[in-house]
Amino acid sequence: MITGMFKKLLASFARKGGTARPYKKDELNLVYQLMFCDDTRQGEAGAEAALFGAAPDARVVQTIGEDPAEESRVRLLAWQWLRTAGQPVASRELLGVVVEVPLTEGLDVLAAYADGSVRYINHTGRVAVFEGSPEDVAQHGKLLVHAAVPLAAQSATKSRAAPPKLGNVRLSLLCADGLRTREGTFGEIDRDSVASPVLQQAQRLLDAVVRQGL
Repeated sequence: MITGMFKKLLASFARKGGTARPYKKDELNLVYQLMFCDDTRQGEAGAEAALFGAAPDARVVQTIGEDPAEESRVRLLAWQWLRTAGQPVASRELLGVVVEVPLTEGLDVLAAYADGSVRYINHTGRVAVFEGSPEDVAQHGKLLVHAAVPLAAQSATKSRAAPPKLGNVRLSLLCADGLRTREGTFGEIDRDSVASPVLQQAQRLLDAVVRQGL
C-alpha cells in the first residue's frame, strides 16, 4: 500500500541517526532502529506527515493500522503516527516482539512480527532478514508473537530505553497502543511463568534462523 516507504525511512535515518547506537557501524544501528517501528520521521525537516502522504487523513492512517493484510511493520508505524498526532488508539493488538541479549562481544537482537517476517542482528555484526519465508522461520516468528500476548496483556506501556545491560535480557512488545517491556536476568525471566514461554520460543526461532545461515 505504501510503495517505497521503508526506503524513505532508511534515508531519513541515514541523515539523522537513531537515538540508540549500540553498534560501531551506522548500517547496523539503522537496522536496529527499524526493528522497533517507532519512528515516522521523513523529509529534511523530519515531517511525520510525509510517511503517509503530504496531508494524511487520520481515518486513512487508522485503516492502515487496522488492516490485517498490511505488513505488520507498516501497521505499527501507522499506530505510531496516530499516537504522535494525538489521535486515540483503542487497539492493544500485539504486532511484534524484539528480544535483546547483550554479550561481552556485542548485542544480539532478534525481532519477529505478526505477519511472519523476522530480523536478526548477531553480535558479530552479521544480519539476517526474512520476509515471510522460509516457512519454518515464518511460523516460529508468528509463534513468538503469539507467545507474548499474555505478557503484553499484563504490562504497561513505556518509552523505549537504551539497550539492556550485560547480564540482562529484554523483551520489547510492540503493540498498537505503545511499547511494553519485560527485562531481567535469564534466571528471573525463566522463573516468570508469563515471560518464560516468550524467551523459550525466541530460542526456537533463533535456532531456525541459524539453520538457514546468516
